[in-house]
Amino acid sequence: MAQAPVKTPWHLWLVGLFAVLFNAIGVFDFVMNLAQGPKYLASAGMTPDQIAHYQQMPGWMFVVWAVGVFGAFIASLLVLLRRRQAFAVFVVSLVAFLVSLLYTYVLTNGGAVMGTQMAITSAVIAALLVLFSVYALLMGRRGVLR
Repeated sequence: MAQAPVKTPWHLWLVGLFAVLFNAIGVFDFVMNLAQGPKYLASAGMTPDQIAHYQQMPGWMFVVWAVGVFGAFIASLLVLLRRRQAFAVFVVSLVAFLVSLLYTYVLTNGGAVMGTQMAITSAVIAALLVLFSVYALLMGRRGVLR
């Protein structure tokens, strides 16, 4: 006997759209940093020390950063497309973000250089990635994501 399809709840569109818009900011920031480098960072209000910190990042950190921002954006689109893979992609993105925090706050003096505002921003990003991941997991378990 075929199981009836699960109706898409209204909040999926709200959460999915919010996630796409929020994570598009990360993609924009990454692309602009690559395209314009210090000029973009200065226009974003960064100090010379903060710009130097970004410019000194090793290549592997750019890969981690890319996985984090593009992963979160793709996972957000997967939520809107009702795909179960959204959860796994959000988790990969979260892990990449945590690695970037490890680099910034443990392996370098980035925490001191970037200041309190960046710490607050990082906490908000981490919290939202956790919430998006949990949401995708729950929607998958309820059969909304296929």
